[in-house]
Amino acid sequence: MTNPLQVLNHIYGYPSFQGQQENIINHVLSGGSALVLMPTGGGKSICYQIPALLFDGLTIVVSPLIALMQDQVATLQELGISASYLSSALEVGENDKTIQKIRNKEIKILYVTPERLVNEWFINFLSRQKISLIAIDEAHCVSHWGHDFRPEYQKLQILGTVFSNVPRLALTATADHYTRVDIIHFLGLKTSPVFSTSFNRPNLYYMTQEKNNAKGQLLSFLNGRKHEAGIVYCNSRRRVDEITEFLQASGINAANYHAGLDNSLRANHQNKFLQSSSMVMVATVAFGLGIDKPDVRYVYHLDMPRSIDHFYQESGRAGRDTMPAISVVNYGFKEIFELSGMILAGESSDLKKRYELDKLKKIIAYCDSLNCRRQSLLTALGEESEPCGKCDICLSQDKNIYDGSVLAQKILSAIYRLQQKFSAGHVVDVLRGKASTAVQVWEHHKLSTFGIASEISEKELRRTIRQLYSYDLLDIDFTCGALKLNANSLPVLRGVKQVRLKKNPIYINRDITEKSIWLRTELEERLYHDLLNWRHKTAISHRVSHHAILSDRTLREIIENRPIDTFSMQSIYGVGEAKLRHFGNDVIAIVSSYQNL
Repeated sequence: MTNPLQVLNHIYGYPSFQGQQENIINHVLSGGSALVLMPTGGGKSICYQIPALLFDGLTIVVSPLIALMQDQVATLQELGISASYLSSALEVGENDKTIQKIRNKEIKILYVTPERLVNEWFINFLSRQKISLIAIDEAHCVSHWGHDFRPEYQKLQILGTVFSNVPRLALTATADHYTRVDIIHFLGLKTSPVFSTSFNRPNLYYMTQEKNNAKGQLLSFLNGRKHEAGIVYCNSRRRVDEITEFLQASGINAANYHAGLDNSLRANHQNKFLQSSSMVMVATVAFGLGIDKPDVRYVYHLDMPRSIDHFYQESGRAGRDTMPAISVVNYGFKEIFELSGMILAGESSDLKKRYELDKLKKIIAYCDSLNCRRQSLLTALGEESEPCGKCDICLSQDKNIYDGSVLAQKILSAIYRLQQKFSAGHVVDVLRGKASTAVQVWEHHKLSTFGIASEISEKELRRTIRQLYSYDLLDIDFTCGALKLNANSLPVLRGVKQVRLKKNPIYINRDITEKSIWLRTELEERLYHDLLNWRHKTAISHRVSHHAILSDRTLREIIENRPIDTFSMQSIYGVGEAKLRHFGNDVIAIVSSYQNL
């Protein structure tokens, strides 16, 4: 095989390249370095794996997590590719064997952590080998503006000096302007092109819902998805453990994952998740970069993410196989203060804190958006988009939106009368005419705004205040919690700007990932479950995640096309030469048993 398309067809079993993959590969093959911005599931790894197979020498891949390296190496080995990794988690003898294989030119792709790569001995060792390409995955880790900052990534700038003639490919799924600047600076890519593709994930269906018995809302969502794999994110370890116990007691196959667990237990839970088609992983953001599982059918944020970047990265772990998947965010007013408190309590600079508070406001605005959910997300990421027609906002068709101009005027007027010095709770007491101790001490019961919204519940007023903050019609001083007016408040107070608000929405739980969409008959259901059982047993025997055997998308094509010989099997998506050789006869035998039924 001498060209990229042949490798793609024969090794990976994919019919064609996606997006800019082919342009990136050709650029690298001509000796060029580049920064690649491509969404999760967009096929970034293809951009360096195919050149690695066409180059004569060794390709080095920098990866931040051992678990991620393990899974990617196992997947490549199932494709018949000579790949390996070096890790402190391995026995010394195993690492020594890998080093010897490198000397013997028996490895095409080597995965290492940034810490190991910048080690003086290892750099000297590699400088004596034929290195054809260096790929730096999760390159956003180089930036202190990013949410996964790793100082060791910045030390990778030495690669441009030691391997000045070797192309370097930096890849990431999320990078705002400042993060891109840092990647280009620290990785020495100032003269290299940037390949940027759309961050739109058309197979993801976005929804948000306000918290109202959060556990009950989660259980209602999961009860219809017991045969699907998904992730539930929480903002604390205690919350993760609590929700895991609750789900297990409710008959849900769930496991927990956070940095407070023993390393072996964490690894055990991750491996079970990777090999399962119907497990829920309840986790903190510690369950992050190491996830390489294409068939995650939903990501449910039980607690609101800390930033729009966190959200995009985490929600993007659903539907990497391009099949339909759901992203849900559960959110409330209380979390705004909890998350802002975490940001302000951090050790970063005041500039970084303001930057993070701005990102927090973007995710709040996304949750409270009146416009298409996908459109709001892509706008926050600096990309234009048309309404998608299939998120919760588009499907509700404005049924939950009303003119809240008068209520907004009352709230903003109360904030003004209170001299912009008091928190939401105090403002609500004044609006509802509640003569609390604090209200009486400050003599705020004498204000003209006292009781002007007495007919509105406390919960509804808090919802409205949150929405006004989301729509940038008021500010919050998070150092003391005080509500403040801003430049956008005055047009509302004067009645020249209409304010559209959301009612407490009815959550649209549209079962878009239900397999019945494509499993049309009982026969197909039985065939599907037989294939699942075979894949599960095979993955265990090979000690790999089940998607390394065959992906969900591949199983779907098998069911739709019913291959009964190797000729028809080789046309199935994701079945390359190695998988046809290893698994073709097994699959054909299973499918053939249904031919006469």
